[in-house]
Amino acid sequence: MRAGWLLACLLIIGSTLFGTWPPTPVGDGPYHYQPVIYALDPLLSLVDLGQERAYSPSGAMQWVAIVFVGTGRLPATTVAAGAGRVLRRT
Repeated sequence: MRAGWLLACLLIIGSTLFGTWPPTPVGDGPYHYQPVIYALDPLLSLVDLGQERAYSPSGAMQWVAIVFVGTGRLPATTVAAGAGRVLRRT
């Protein structure tokens, strides 16, 4: 549960930051920018939601995105393992 709460807090912080300082679009992609999905994309780095490829952060927000990739892997893996344990039939 703690990993889930940590992931939720990181998602709230990231969506606020990326909503305040939005990244620039890359190319003419058909994507519509959504700060919550954009913050969720680096947190769940194993799942590609398409926002991270369509938009590129600049300046200090690049470092925020890098930190999100690093800090999101452990809680996301922990939540997935916990869900697998709960949903497993024995």
